[in-house]
Amino acid sequence: MDDYPAILGVYSLSIEADVGTGGTSVRHENVTYWYARQLSPEQFEIQPLNAHHVPSGVRSVLGELDFLRQYTPEPTYYRVHTVPALETLRRKIEMGQDAFVNGDLDEAERQFLKALMIDDRNIEAHYGLGEVYSEKKDFDKLKKVLDTLLGLEEAFTFEFRQKFNSFGISLRKNGHYDESIRYYEKSLEIVDTDENVYFNLARVYFEKGHNDHCVTNLEQALKINPAFVEAQKFLKYCQKHA
Repeated sequence: MDDYPAILGVYSLSIEADVGTGGTSVRHENVTYWYARQLSPEQFEIQPLNAHHVPSGVRSVLGELDFLRQYTPEPTYYRVHTVPALETLRRKIEMGQDAFVNGDLDEAERQFLKALMIDDRNIEAHYGLGEVYSEKKDFDKLKKVLDTLLGLEEAFTFEFRQKFNSFGISLRKNGHYDESIRYYEKSLEIVDTDENVYFNLARVYFEKGHNDHCVTNLEQALKINPAFVEAQKFLKYCQKHA
């Protein structure tokens, strides 16, 4: 069985257009570079490269025929420019994560900021920076990171589920309840069938002292997954102490 998504590398898209009018018209070729992944035998995903040669920005999905007709493989560009840039980006993120685990929040912040200089939309770096500011209780900077994440729907997809959960827990444990609620509600706008999000949202409301909202979210979690034992116990506790 084939493994998807599969990284294909960098591809170019060439578009010709006439610049000027009449006798001064000149045909100009505009070449852009894209990071390509194959999602299935029939679907291909493309994402533009930024000035630092790394994929950043909106992803688009094309059918096989459109992709093969329009895009040209650029293996040399990929090897010379994109692979080293991605390795540098990955190294900065890993250094930030290691520093965070070791409790060096200032160094973690520096490394995540360096990563964002390479890709200002990098979701892992934004999540890492958010956890740093959550631990530092730097509300202003945390709000900016949260606003950025709320504008990146990809941050709430399954691919980043572990980062999503970690950041959500960090927000709640550090008392950023209103931010936690915004965060989880945004997630539910994108995927409203995850019982764990409802459960975590219930915990936030419980810690804020909003028992009714807590119960409502626990009931929704159990509606999705009636066998959710933790939610069952939590709901019984809330009803007993109402």
